[in-house]
Amino acid sequence: MNKKIKDLAEFDRPRERMLKLGEEHLSESELLALIIGSGTREQSALDLAREILAHFDNSLFRFSRATLEDLETIHGVGPAKATSLRAVFALARKLMAEEAMEQFCIHRPESAAPYLIQLLSGKSQEEFHILLLDTKNRLLRSSQISVGLLDRSHVHPREVFREALRYGTAKIILAHNHPSGDPSPSPQDIECTKNLIDAGEILGIKVVDHLIIGHKLPGDSRQFVSLRQLGLIDF
Repeated sequence: MNKKIKDLAEFDRPRERMLKLGEEHLSESELLALIIGSGTREQSALDLAREILAHFDNSLFRFSRATLEDLETIHGVGPAKATSLRAVFALARKLMAEEAMEQFCIHRPESAAPYLIQLLSGKSQEEFHILLLDTKNRLLRSSQISVGLLDRSHVHPREVFREALRYGTAKIILAHNHPSGDPSPSPQDIECTKNLIDAGEILGIKVVDHLIIGHKLPGDSRQFVSLRQLGLIDF
């Protein structure tokens, strides 16, 4: 006999538990069951949710980094469920980034790190962004310049400074992520930064730092590095 959520006692059903208790009282598997909506012929949505989490060792961080292809290797997860799951994590990252953006003034360049970690950590592709600052060092907006870089020379000054000129800002912070998790700067990162600093001087726009975002690796607690802090470049 196929196992369905409707066969569970009413109080054990995720939707009913959420309506009565609120989402904060639901487990990760119960919340996930509500997102995927249905299971398979052999499994309820709750059982499938548990299997999905177990596939990623019950790590939400690992789960959040899964690609569509990774998700579709799990029995019962097709393109529809996989895209829904990816959309949930993308929306969560955007929400956290927006909250972080509203909460801080950048008193020093590295204080932008919390916002950038929310925005870029865990991404499977490399992304290059700029942060636009006003005269009081408040974050005006962030702009994505490119995605999926293989060579930092592809970051053209015209694209980097277009938004800064559009909004009339005098200062920017450069940022990109390393999907490998190691935020250590490469020679290309350093050369790219020097070129953009030179271009900014011509335009009257100061590049105040370049932050590289990774994620915590075993034996290394760094989630970002600041090229200004490392002293590798004269800003």
